[in-house]
Order: sequence, then structure tokens, then C-alpha cells
Amino acid sequence: MTLFLIGLVLFLGSHLVRALAPNVRQSLAAGLGETGYKAAHAIVSLLALCLLIYGFGEARAETDILYNPPVGLRHLAMLLVLIAFIVLASGFLPTGYIARFAKHPQVLAIKIWAFAHLLANGETAQVILFAAFLAWGVILRISYKRRAARGEVVERQFRSWTWDIVAVVAGVVVYGIFAMKLHELLIGVPVM
Repeated sequence: MTLFLIGLVLFLGSHLVRALAPNVRQSLAAGLGETGYKAAHAIVSLLALCLLIYGFGEARAETDILYNPPVGLRHLAMLLVLIAFIVLASGFLPTGYIARFAKHPQVLAIKIWAFAHLLANGETAQVILFAAFLAWGVILRISYKRRAARGEVVERQFRSWTWDIVAVVAGVVVYGIFAMKLHELLIGVPVM
């Protein structure tokens, strides 16, 4: 459980530096240079992710069930994850209505994904993991709103609703691939 918690704190913490301690990020970028800072951040993130994944596997073997969700919530979770894939896809495309409404589509997708998994999983390590990612997403969203109010964030400019269609198609296709095989292959748990 210790490796899991260290990996979780390092991974999410490294992604909260800009939101919670912008001066630290600026100081590191000034000292290392922008490219050096990005390289260091990528290395720390990758190592933390590996530690998180390895530790999560160990933690699942050590922890008990906190709650046993009803089967219906698993179906709702699958629908929410589909929505998360669509919102996530919209964040990588020119701005349509979905991305404009979401303002920060990747963060919204992670919040939806984490909430959906909290509905469907009651094992302690899973609850800690998904609750932490949900809290991380909420903190980032609050930070984003504050930075937007200060004029530090430029709002996404609407391009075309055509990108919404592309986001829906891409999200559904990737979700289908993930739900049918990839989730079991990568996570070890079949969705269907």
C-alpha cells in the first residue's frame, strides 16, 4: 500500500504544481529552462506512474472491500465512461460545442471517469485511486476558473460542430475497443 500511495501522491502532486504552487513551477522552469523543466516533469511523471501502477497491484491484494455496488451502477458507470471518452476526444480536436462547454475537456473526462469507477468499484485501493483522481480534477477545475478570471487562460474559440461529430465517433470507437478487449488486456479486468 505504501508504494501505491507514494506513486499516487507523486503523480498527482507533480500535476498540481501549476495549480497550487505556480511560483515553484516558474522557479524550476527558470532554473532548468522550459525544455529542461518539461523533460524533468515527464521523467518524474513516468516514474510516479510506474510506481503507482506497481503499487496499485500490490495494494489490491492487501485491501478489503469497502462497499459492494449494485449491478445497475456498473451499467451507469459504463455509460459515464463512454461520455468521458467522447469528452476526452473533443479535447484533442479543434473546438466544437463539447470542448467549448467543457472548457477543459481532458480534466472533465478524468472527473467523469473517476466518478464512474467509484460507482462501480468498492475495493479500498480502487476507492482511494478514483477518489484521488476525482479530487485532483476538481482542484484543477477550480484553479482553471481562477486563472481564467485573472485573464491567464484564453478561452477556446469555437470552430465548428463538425468536430463534435468527430469527437463522438472517435470516442465511441476508442471506448468500444477499450471495453471489448483493451481494458482486460491492460488492467486485467474485463468490462463486458
